[in-house]
Amino acid sequence: MAVPDKAKTGITGLDDILGGGLARKRLFLLEGAPGTGKTTVALQFLLEGARLGEKSLYVTLSETSSELRDCALSHNWKLGPEIEIFELVPPETLLDSDQRQSLLYSSDLELNEATRHIFEAVERVKPTRVVLDSLSEIRLLAQSSLRYRRQILALKHFFARQGVTVLLLDDLTAEAGDKTVHSVAHGVILLEELSPDYGAERRRARILKYRGQRYRGGYHDFIIATGGVNLFPRLVASEHHTSFGRQPISTQIPGFDALLGGGIDAGSSTLIIGPAGTGKSLIGITFAMSAISRGEKAAIFAFDEELGLLVRRMKALGYDLESPRQRGDLILEQVDAAELSPGEFAHRVRTTVDKLGIKTVIIDSLNGYQAAMPQENALILHIHELLQYLNRQGASTFMAVAQHGLVGEMHSPVDVTYLADTVILLRYFEAMGKIRRAVSVVKKRTGGHETTIREFTLSDKGLELGEPLTNFHGILRGVPTYVGSNAALQDKVQ
Repeated sequence: MAVPDKAKTGITGLDDILGGGLARKRLFLLEGAPGTGKTTVALQFLLEGARLGEKSLYVTLSETSSELRDCALSHNWKLGPEIEIFELVPPETLLDSDQRQSLLYSSDLELNEATRHIFEAVERVKPTRVVLDSLSEIRLLAQSSLRYRRQILALKHFFARQGVTVLLLDDLTAEAGDKTVHSVAHGVILLEELSPDYGAERRRARILKYRGQRYRGGYHDFIIATGGVNLFPRLVASEHHTSFGRQPISTQIPGFDALLGGGIDAGSSTLIIGPAGTGKSLIGITFAMSAISRGEKAAIFAFDEELGLLVRRMKALGYDLESPRQRGDLILEQVDAAELSPGEFAHRVRTTVDKLGIKTVIIDSLNGYQAAMPQENALILHIHELLQYLNRQGASTFMAVAQHGLVGEMHSPVDVTYLADTVILLRYFEAMGKIRRAVSVVKKRTGGHETTIREFTLSDKGLELGEPLTNFHGILRGVPTYVGSNAALQDKVQ
């Protein structure tokens, strides 16, 4: 069976979720509120046709030709002779109150006149692709749902006879729930804009309908930047898998490897959880530097800390991040949660891992990732798909989560412990007049691990782990009880 010919939209991500593009010689609806990017998508659709040597026609009832060309120039596009803009305006006689008919509704004349001009323009230009902007004007001229539907059907049959691929734009300014064009169109694409309480607006797209074609459902984040629309298809981890060996990954710190039962398995996810300042970032970077020493590449996506400060702080703890960064072995990326959608972040991580073959990924922290999400439930799903994708690529992922509080009872802003293969728990505790740090492994799906709690210190030599804290009870509560001998206690004090 032959594969139907598709007209690519010129937007890689949109073509992906459409299953290759728009079916040729069919009529599609692109709808969204004003400002969602319909005109930009339409221009990219026509520019892609021009790139392929196809003739295109942009019929505009709502914007002037000058406005459209200014929009194109804002993206550094030049509309060449392959794209003709036909600016449809009502005849001047219909705008003159002295010339209006009294026995025949003016809307009849205006609608018939507009339709005739559209047909004439198509027959004159003989385009392969047509954009009609916008249906709101035709709906107003039709005045009734019955006449509007008949008009859309007339346009559809005319374009079908001409063998044209059509994109109708609708700004949703009509009454809510009007699905007239939905039933007539071969496919429907919805663009939405969300306005969070803080930060830049978020845009997302969804395929509502596509006859005879499998497409990627759900919402897909997109942005409008100089150069056009960039759409980030929703990540589906089950579609991606590579074969790799799950050998243990060492931290090169004997005590830490012992606590982890030999290390972390490749292609697994690890959650490092604890209050602020306990060393979550340092533990993640320890794994990154270990990977680099093995000749691999690592990537750190920092939500919470400015990169310059992170580099200086890690250097004081014995880790030189700048040298591997300059060699290209370490990718350091600053992530602004207020400006980045979760879909775009997942796309950025995926692109970095795929292009550079990175096998160790640090996300610091999920608290910043959560700030990019309006709904916590959606955050869990995004993280799940991202972790599954990275694991299937053989990449080991380390995520930090800062808990609320310092000692005693702790609360996490988001519970993702069940998603991670390994959970490393960090705690402050007070003993012998000092604030100390403790680390334990509370979960490891891929093998055994120590059930002990070890004290660890941060110094200019990096991370150092001590022996298991067998003489204390209640360390995880923050105020432990000493149960060892007096001699051991004196050794601790000294």
